[in-house]
Amino acid sequence: MKKQIENIFSSKKTQKEIKCPNPKIQIVVDTREKQSLIAANLLEKKANIKFEKLDIGDYLVGDTIIERKTFSDFVGSMMNKRLQEQLINLRKYPKQFLIIEGFYYNYKNERTKVHENAIRGMLLSIAIDFQIPIIYTENEEDTSKFLILTARKYEKPKTDHAIRQTKTARSLEERKQFILEGFPGIGPATAKQLLDNFDSLRDIFNASKEELESTVGLDAGKIQGFLELLRKIQ
Repeated sequence: MKKQIENIFSSKKTQKEIKCPNPKIQIVVDTREKQSLIAANLLEKKANIKFEKLDIGDYLVGDTIIERKTFSDFVGSMMNKRLQEQLINLRKYPKQFLIIEGFYYNYKNERTKVHENAIRGMLLSIAIDFQIPIIYTENEEDTSKFLILTARKYEKPKTDHAIRQTKTARSLEERKQFILEGFPGIGPATAKQLLDNFDSLRDIFNASKEELESTVGLDAGKIQGFLELLRKIQ
């Protein structure tokens, strides 16, 4: 039997040739999305994914939370007021965006008959009032490509990410970190350093400028802003 000659001009890759597009950063997929075509697309592309129950959003990449809606879902959640609650929850993460899949640019939805200006108004509210970016995708495959590209944005030297937000608070240490991250110039890495070097939030808030400089290494401007805000609160 003659050995089959490999077609070197074929554009199709074999299963072995497909490489993981995001080997370092996982795409966390909410368990409710497990049977979706997006999850199937991610698996087909050999993406590094993990299924996990998310209290907020549909996908999590690093510290970016992502809510995905088809156009019909978007209009429906807009009408039953569920969308506003979801947008508020998305803001609990440092970074977030909303994917609207299969957007109808003529704004027509035969099921709901919502006026096009109501849809435009909601889009403006998301961008201006909630300050959440909106990404429009064509279909499930296009959405999966955006998720992979988002993960690849994080394929850089490892940095500390903000604690994962939930609708209910978790541990005491996480609540302390959450409070500290609310101050200007205090990111997750600095918050952790402060908690490692001081016994309590009270000690951090009562620390002198010199103590903060020596234990954390914040620049003078950020320390000054931190102290000035503390004085206004007190």
